[in-house]
Amino acid sequence: MSDEKTGEATTTFEFVEAPLEPEKKWRETLRLFCSNRPALLGLIVVSVFIFMGLFGPLIYPADPFEPVAFPLSAPGEHTLLGTDYLGRDVAIGILYGTRLTLVIAATATLVTVFIGISLGAIAGYYGGFIDNVLMRVTEFFQVLPPLVFAMVIVAVFSTDLIVVVMAIAITTWTTEARLTRAEFLKIREREYVLSSRAMGARSLRLITQVILPNAMPPLIVAITLRVGITIIYEAALSFLGLTDPEIMTWGKMIGLSRDFFFDAWWTVTFPGCAILMVVLCIALIGDGLNDALNPKLRGR
Repeated sequence: MSDEKTGEATTTFEFVEAPLEPEKKWRETLRLFCSNRPALLGLIVVSVFIFMGLFGPLIYPADPFEPVAFPLSAPGEHTLLGTDYLGRDVAIGILYGTRLTLVIAATATLVTVFIGISLGAIAGYYGGFIDNVLMRVTEFFQVLPPLVFAMVIVAVFSTDLIVVVMAIAITTWTTEARLTRAEFLKIREREYVLSSRAMGARSLRLITQVILPNAMPPLIVAITLRVGITIIYEAALSFLGLTDPEIMTWGKMIGLSRDFFFDAWWTVTFPGCAILMVVLCIALIGDGLNDALNPKLRGR
């Protein structure tokens, strides 16, 4: 650029921040996540519940369906958190319900994510006719009320655990599919993808090893939040009695004791608090991951 007064040439320098290397990127992501106190607190609370689900029944073996005291005993009289209308220990029910609730939520989330990412990746990578067909299918499932659709599937087939997991997955995969499609449409035309294609990389390798890893940050956030949503869906189905009657979950505890809420508030409140805490803490983890994985927030 020339200076009009002196006629001398001046140079303007523009500094561009270099992209972080993968190891440094994830190290920086971990640092940002750990600096987010609500997200870290959420991770600790969820870890405690996972520990309870994995080792609680081993440390304190009991039968959650066995009466242990007088029905509707208040907390502290005979048991820590009181008993329900059949005299079953509420604390034992929450302890044993933790494992099954989290297992159902985790399994249903994995199936949901697999369906959503697979269809979204195919639609976003190939585009054209395949994209149009898959998006019409996605829109069909998207307009159906997910909980009502899941209720119909379970009511028509059975209340078996596998059917419940598949019912939740089949009705809730659309969000992950549309998000994956959007990321693939954005990434598939970038230079490193085009160079890999020019070097002879096959479509499967491009989808799984080139595009998908770069599309994962927003998907990780969506997957984390999906776990909390799945817990709510499972609790709703259990509340309505649409799950296996031989297993104990938090939603089932609330559903069985809902008629006794005004006489024995603890039978509903404590399982409800467990659901609230886990879902809230998972949401905090999701917010923390969103902040940590967002490149615009790095270096703040």
